[in-house]
Amino acid sequence: MRILMIGDVIGRPGRAAFAKYTPRLRQEKGVDLVVVNGENAAGGKGLTRAAFDELLRGGADVVTSGNHIWDKKEVREIIDAEPYLIRPGNYPEGAPGRGWCAYPLRTKTVGVMNLSGRAFMPPMDCPFQKAETLLSEMKDVCDIILLDFHAETTSEKMALAWYLDGRVNAVVGTHTHIQTADERILPKGTAYISDLGMTGPWNSVLGVKTECILQKLITGLPVRFEVAEGPSVYSGILLTIDDATNRTTAIERIMIREAER
Repeated sequence: MRILMIGDVIGRPGRAAFAKYTPRLRQEKGVDLVVVNGENAAGGKGLTRAAFDELLRGGADVVTSGNHIWDKKEVREIIDAEPYLIRPGNYPEGAPGRGWCAYPLRTKTVGVMNLSGRAFMPPMDCPFQKAETLLSEMKDVCDIILLDFHAETTSEKMALAWYLDGRVNAVVGTHTHIQTADERILPKGTAYISDLGMTGPWNSVLGVKTECILQKLITGLPVRFEVAEGPSVYSGILLTIDDATNRTTAIERIMIREAER
């Protein structure tokens, strides 16, 4: 089995790049399942019905999210109804949506879990303790388990990966929009990368127009962020999982940079 996990889609350019390259990779790499972080897919912050549907048409099977999931109020109208749209599971009890899903794939069931970090992030329940709770719900349902850990610091991401090593197939970081070069398989079999990177405008600061970020950093004044334009980057990883043992056997970093136009 081959599973493609794609980093944070940023606005219209990110949705376009996702729709352009995902079908190609499905064919070229023999991809069976696509998981994508969509929390910034609508206007650079949040998710709407239209943006979610566009991700599905572009090739997404499961859409994860993070701290910007509630930035578009419209998402509350769909998150309980869409079985393969998930939000960080360590939001306090009572939050809409769910923190994991089970995706049937031929004779297997792939579980996808979503958690948020706490270092330099909004207050959340402990991701380590919540991971235990979610795993207890998933272990008898899912043959394969993947985790999108939406967190700021590499140390917190790496620590959770070591904590879960051997109990999940992969822990992949999202949120920072910068792809890291530390993909590996940990000693007990869990694939890891600190951040998948982003799918969105390459000539930008994390997907935002550079002039917006420079103005904010230089003046210290509030600035309305706008999604950048121009060529995009498409970032993520490809997992190979043995069908007989359900163990992860390989992790390949994916980065496609569009040429300047």
